[in-house]
Amino acid sequence: MSAIFDVAVIGAGPGGYVAAIRCAQLGLNTVCIDEWKNPQGKPSLGGTCLNVGCIPSKALLESSENYERAAGKFAAHGIRIENLSFDVPTMIARKDKIVSAFTGGVAMLLKKNKVTSIHGRGILFSGGDGDTPWQIAVSDGDKKEMVEARHVIIATGSTPRQLPFAPVDNERILDSAGALALTDVPARMGVIGGGIIGLEMGSVWRRLGAEVTILEALPGFLAAADEQVAKEARKLLTRETGLVIQTGATITGISAGENSVAVEYAAPENGAAKLEVDKLIIAVGRVPNTAGLGAENIGLKVDERGYIEVDDHCRTNLRNIYAIGDVVRGPMLAHKASEEGVAVAETIAGQDGHVNLGTIPSIIYTSPEIAWVGKTEQELKAAGVSYKAGQFPFMANGRARALGETGGFVKVLADAATDRILGVHMIGPYVSEMIAEAVVAMEFAASSEDIARIVHAHPSLSEVLHEAALGVEKRAIHI
Repeated sequence: MSAIFDVAVIGAGPGGYVAAIRCAQLGLNTVCIDEWKNPQGKPSLGGTCLNVGCIPSKALLESSENYERAAGKFAAHGIRIENLSFDVPTMIARKDKIVSAFTGGVAMLLKKNKVTSIHGRGILFSGGDGDTPWQIAVSDGDKKEMVEARHVIIATGSTPRQLPFAPVDNERILDSAGALALTDVPARMGVIGGGIIGLEMGSVWRRLGAEVTILEALPGFLAAADEQVAKEARKLLTRETGLVIQTGATITGISAGENSVAVEYAAPENGAAKLEVDKLIIAVGRVPNTAGLGAENIGLKVDERGYIEVDDHCRTNLRNIYAIGDVVRGPMLAHKASEEGVAVAETIAGQDGHVNLGTIPSIIYTSPEIAWVGKTEQELKAAGVSYKAGQFPFMANGRARALGETGGFVKVLADAATDRILGVHMIGPYVSEMIAEAVVAMEFAASSEDIARIVHAHPSLSEVLHEAALGVEKRAIHI
């Protein structure tokens, strides 16, 4: 049996590989175990995010948005393009090249930091009694080996939630991975689920010409977002992108034919209805990837939904075993997983690792983009918190006018007594980049007055946040 590692990380997504690198930086002998394979059957690090999630989806979003700009927005700038066309296989090839570069980059980073990388499925096997190291069985086809480590970090991520009556075949009925691999544009596309994945994938194919209908089960749109932002998002996505969004839709039946998929549903607005599409994307959320992990072998506590139970420092009920990212409480976001990985590595090394779940930003990369951090107005009202709000539209911002992207606004929510920022909500151009300022402000317990007193460059989109902060005390200048 090989030497005992200080740390074994199971999973090489944004949580796992970052945790492994940070452990190595701190002088811990570390192994990273991962079973992901690319479509060619070769090991591919980076988990869902790099392979079939965050990175490839943003690549296709950018390609489709460039086409939309050329087709519908360049003329206002005096730019005319004749015989405009697009090539979906080229877009997919570009996306795949980006994915390959990043997954290969993770392998290089692990090697650079002297992290041992083992391909295969890691299963918790035994150990943990007294000073006995934990044993992890690693299986890769016919190849099997046992890894021993004093500490274990579980970072196995999540998988798409399935609908039992609509099995994914990635031919007619697609999951998020299948939606990223289409080589031509379907005339009609349906999306079940109006969350981040559904909106982003629906936006890609709508921009390229598909008629896209999104069916959302919840009565409201984007329930996790601020209600005012969600209302604005629905208006802009419907009017400018052309998405058809149906909320309160209860699916009563799905049947896939040779050339189409029929979806039967009921909704408050139109009662019983039927939607026939060429491709159907199932985007009803994700579930923690803990099945087959071997939790029962060692007594690791997993709740009824499949989440591993942890404390505020990502410690499980077992000595020296930690869990991070999508397999534990909190938002299923890559950046949250990465920061938990860093925090756990530092905790193992005897430092004070910590992640503030209250300042994790959420972003939807549609057009316009949507981003927020902290509490929504509806959450503050439900909790009985007294607050003040300041808001400013992109329509009144010079940079947004120059870009031709004037939809949306920024809203700042601050405590009525202390002025401490409680939440910031944005919808508009490049708010995925702007939200970082709000995160920094909240992490340092800033007040709206602090942002209001900071000089923001002119002309810049960041001035919208500045004016919204000024608006908390009703002293915005340009409105």
